[in-house]
Amino acid sequence: MTVSVSSCFITLVVLFLWQIEDIAEACRCAPVHLQQAFCNADVVIRAKVVGVEVVSGNTKYDIQQIKMFKGPDRVIHAIFTSSSSASCGVTLEINKEYLFTGSLSTDGRMRIGMCNFIRYWDDLNGTQKKSLTQRYRTGCACTIIRCSSLPCPVSAPDECLWTDWLLHDGQSGPQAKYSACLMSFDGSCYWYREMDPSKK
Repeated sequence: MTVSVSSCFITLVVLFLWQIEDIAEACRCAPVHLQQAFCNADVVIRAKVVGVEVVSGNTKYDIQQIKMFKGPDRVIHAIFTSSSSASCGVTLEINKEYLFTGSLSTDGRMRIGMCNFIRYWDDLNGTQKKSLTQRYRTGCACTIIRCSSLPCPVSAPDECLWTDWLLHDGQSGPQAKYSACLMSFDGSCYWYREMDPSKK
């Protein structure tokens, strides 16, 4: 009887730890270049968070839209995210301005999660802000391949290798901060680099 109880206890512990591990790994996101995030998103906006409430298991953030870079021809007044971080829910600060990339659900709501590119607006440099309007859209036919260890060859001409990860933490490297992957006339893609206009 004791052996049976011990066996059941061990099984329960293993299942519990397995469940905890699944929850911890439920929201792993591969880092993306801002251009990738822009191209993959349904909506890209600059907005200020002005309120928050919980609605049916989701967190609703009321926002003041400042500028829409990509999305529907209407003003977005609220964004929704899961109330659980295990389900990729995002926690935002009231009265802070952000750049949001997100998706549109079937009911027309804008949804965001941890795997979307969400940054304080002031943390973006001048080149990134300018590229949201002028450059990233023109490079959406290209593919950015993250290279974190050598070798990492380009397998197609329409790819750009994101090599910031070899020397930096990725998002702080020159390709992330100052470059866009653009397509040339022959269909191949290349990194176009522009220095921060605020430092010119």
